[in-house]
Amino acid sequence: MAKTIAEINEKIREGKAVVVTAEEIIGIVKEKGAKKAAQEVDVVTTGTFGPMCSSGAYINIGHSKPKIKLGGGRAYLNDVPAYTGFAAVDLYIGANALPDDDPRNRSHPGDFNYGGGHVIEELAAGKDIRLAATAYGTDCYPRKKLETWINIKDLNEAVLFNIRNAYQNYNVAVNLSDKTIYTYMGVLKPKLANAHFCSAGQLSPLFNDPYYKTIGIGTRIFLGGGTGFIAWQGTQHSPNVLRSDNGTPRRGAGTLAVIGDLKQMKPRWLVGASMLGYGCTLTVGVGIPIPILSEEILRYTAVSDEDIFAAVVDYSEAYPYMKPDILAEVSYAQLKSGKIVIRGKKVPTASLSSYSRAVEIATTLKEWILSGEFLLTEPVAPLPGVGSDVVFKPLLERPIE
Repeated sequence: MAKTIAEINEKIREGKAVVVTAEEIIGIVKEKGAKKAAQEVDVVTTGTFGPMCSSGAYINIGHSKPKIKLGGGRAYLNDVPAYTGFAAVDLYIGANALPDDDPRNRSHPGDFNYGGGHVIEELAAGKDIRLAATAYGTDCYPRKKLETWINIKDLNEAVLFNIRNAYQNYNVAVNLSDKTIYTYMGVLKPKLANAHFCSAGQLSPLFNDPYYKTIGIGTRIFLGGGTGFIAWQGTQHSPNVLRSDNGTPRRGAGTLAVIGDLKQMKPRWLVGASMLGYGCTLTVGVGIPIPILSEEILRYTAVSDEDIFAAVVDYSEAYPYMKPDILAEVSYAQLKSGKIVIRGKKVPTASLSSYSRAVEIATTLKEWILSGEFLLTEPVAPLPGVGSDVVFKPLLERPIE
């Protein structure tokens, strides 16, 4: 019954492809069984929408008259520093970048109201962005100062390039200490008063292809409301972790580096976010189609929240000091019920990612495929999988005399 991506693309062109979301396939398999579902369904679409800190964008502003060499100088976009260590007029803005007058040095947790993620959102929205730059000047690039408004429609290139997105599972964060703590997983109240998680669970892309059998380098994806591609495995990609019998990892595992044309994207799917007492980030929408090439792949896509487990970790002590302590394992069904039980205590849960938006992404991608405007791609190379030598290593600190 094996299919190929080329055969599925031909069905898409002919308007005959059967496409369902990762939420819909669960019920189809319960009704018809995996074998028949694999024969009938051609593509399963996935989606996730949550804060993804390792995100950013590069732009080329074009040459001024006279020319300026930003490389080695300083540049700010709406007062947020951009990286200039490239050539003359290439810049990179990271989602976590903060203005020089941010509240990092205050004695109390600060509101990080604006950062790199917000700049990227405003670029995608077509808003004017204030560029201020200084340079040291050279014979071929004599200008030393530049202040102007830029707009995405006038840029030569504006490219979203995120080095770690769509984490394949993640911690459930709690706080065992006696004080409130401020983290990238949100504000965690003392004494197990709340628990935060961040995944779409059964809709999340890498839960539906746990061994990366169809998702690889070169896979075309939904990215930020436009189309993009998987460029490489993401940073901290770690496939060799504890897994359930269904293949889903029980710890943080695979990650994706993704790239796409920011000019195609929409601010609904790229949202700057502020994390109280921690910093700024970018909430990113990612959706990936899973071609149903076999019954085995179909079975992976039918995974449900009841079958996916995450580790509960204390962010007051275990996480910052890299202690391997796991308080419990809970399913995403339990997390989404609104409460879990930890050490005999009922703990309310909340998600940093939006499941409703994930459904919308998977549904939008489904509609793109059914309309024939989105074809699948063959990966040009696989992601490092189970058994590979790719592992997530801690920093090896060496004293400097």
